[in-house]
Amino acid sequence: MLGPCFLPYFESNEEYRMATVTAALVKELRERTGAGMMECKKALVEANADIELAIENMRKSGAAKAAKKAGNVAAEGAIIIKEENGVAVLLEVNCQTDFVAKDGNFTAFAEEVAAAALASKATVEELQAQFEDARVALVAKIGENITIRRVEYVQGTAIASYRHGEKIGVVVAGEGDAETLKHVAMHVAASKPEFVNPEDVPADVVEKEKAVQVEIAMNEGKPAEIAEKMVVGRMKKFTGEISLTGQAFIMEPKKTVGEMLKEKGASVSTFVRLEVGEGIE
Repeated sequence: MLGPCFLPYFESNEEYRMATVTAALVKELRERTGAGMMECKKALVEANADIELAIENMRKSGAAKAAKKAGNVAAEGAIIIKEENGVAVLLEVNCQTDFVAKDGNFTAFAEEVAAAALASKATVEELQAQFEDARVALVAKIGENITIRRVEYVQGTAIASYRHGEKIGVVVAGEGDAETLKHVAMHVAASKPEFVNPEDVPADVVEKEKAVQVEIAMNEGKPAEIAEKMVVGRMKKFTGEISLTGQAFIMEPKKTVGEMLKEKGASVSTFVRLEVGEGIE
């Protein structure tokens, strides 16, 4: 073991500490933390080659970096879907750039969170708490803000899912053959319906749109009573356009989704559509 009498052979204490940091120590720290070689070497030098202290310091440093990154807008990312025993989970995990969204470390983290969500049916707050240490470590490693933003669960007799790239995910629940429900999921991804059926559109949404349409008709010079009658037809069109079964089916536009489902002897009870970054300013 080197003693104080050997210190004069080194120009500085820094040089002495570097001499005690072996390649094997750096390799072990890299394997345990996933950090880069130079970052590991620096951490070991600062910790006087104490690997446990280096790990602790790196965790603290990572938490500080994560705190600094927390204010950065994370509107890129991925939608992960997992299904098991009639239950599906849709999870949105965000980062700052499309480049990181394709990174293997980011993808592995998102997949792990989704698997935990499916197993526990946890809320997004519970998932955020459960994976905070892993998130902080990933932020320190990748250098971007990362957030677990949303989680949704869908349950049904029959379930079909569809992902359009990494950024749009849809799960449909109902009754019918797998191919039909898959096609409905693809339709939802493309057409963005807000409700399953026209009659599901809330009364306040209908009334708000009705008021707008009446004003438009009156601005066109129509008397109030005529405007009211005109709006009846427009409202039927409006509720159809924002509901799944009322929309023209993307694969056969001459039919509505409702007509297609009836022909196939199928039905849809619910659906969830998530798109990366929607609603983030």
